[in-house]
Amino acid sequence: MDLSIIIVNWNSKDYLKNCIASILAATHGLKFEIVVIDSGSFDGCKEMLLHLYPEVRFIQSENNVGFAKANNKAFYKAYAQKLLFLNPDTIVKDDAIHKLSQSLECLPDAGIVGPKLLNSDQTVQLTCIRVFPNILTQILDAEILMRFFPRSRLWGTAHLFNQPERPSEVDAISGACLMIKRSVFEEVGLFSDDYFMYSEDIDLCYKVKEAGWKTYYIPSATVVHHGGASSSQTKVNTFSAVMMLESRWRFFRKTRSLWYCQQYCLVIFFSSLFRITLLLFAWPAFRIRGKAALINKALKKWTSRLRWTLGLENWVKNY
Repeated sequence: MDLSIIIVNWNSKDYLKNCIASILAATHGLKFEIVVIDSGSFDGCKEMLLHLYPEVRFIQSENNVGFAKANNKAFYKAYAQKLLFLNPDTIVKDDAIHKLSQSLECLPDAGIVGPKLLNSDQTVQLTCIRVFPNILTQILDAEILMRFFPRSRLWGTAHLFNQPERPSEVDAISGACLMIKRSVFEEVGLFSDDYFMYSEDIDLCYKVKEAGWKTYYIPSATVVHHGGASSSQTKVNTFSAVMMLESRWRFFRKTRSLWYCQQYCLVIFFSSLFRITLLLFAWPAFRIRGKAALINKALKKWTSRLRWTLGLENWVKNY
């Protein structure tokens, strides 16, 4: 077995069906297995897999244990020496998986490789490669800024625009499609279960670098990532916003210091307060235009972020 492809499903049955179809259609020249774990959604993916893809190994988790724990659980049922962690809301293009596999074997000191991710409209997904986060990048983490200054060192996205396209060493790649050597994955202790969602891919790449291995971006391999297919379905519309802050705090707590975490919370407090003030000033104009719902949605997001800095989003500690 050359490769084990591990997919965590949570209410993404239709995406999962198309994802597996793309893997089977595009991946040749490799002996691979697919392991799917459903993280407590019971959305019918088991029945779908039995009907359409009986060769897929399926694991049913009774509860939603989060991305990191679910992947770790599936890992123990995988047998290959190379592992591909893949989101269900992805479509594999051409021979992307084969290119990633070859790169992982051939590049010096490669521990992790990742592809060029495309949005649903085929534009490049800027978050497919990243720098390790710090307070400044978290303050300025706005897609509009990344669009205006895509080559800035702040984002670490300059390699997305290199010509000719060639493998590049980067800090981190997106966990939506991440291939790693099994030996390296075991050496660094698998995904850290400190995270329910978000930052577990950053954390893994950080641990791999600390262990002396390198992470490479492989632009010749392309994968479409629709993005947010699972998190957008949560009933708590502020869930993702708060979980992102919490996951970054936990990453800083592991890699920096408590003092750095306190500075992070203070900065997020004032940036959230500033955004809320701007939204309140803009609310009358948006209401006149019949777009008050947009402001209300944004206010909920930034209010939840503000509440998190004050320790008022206590539910997040349960994850």
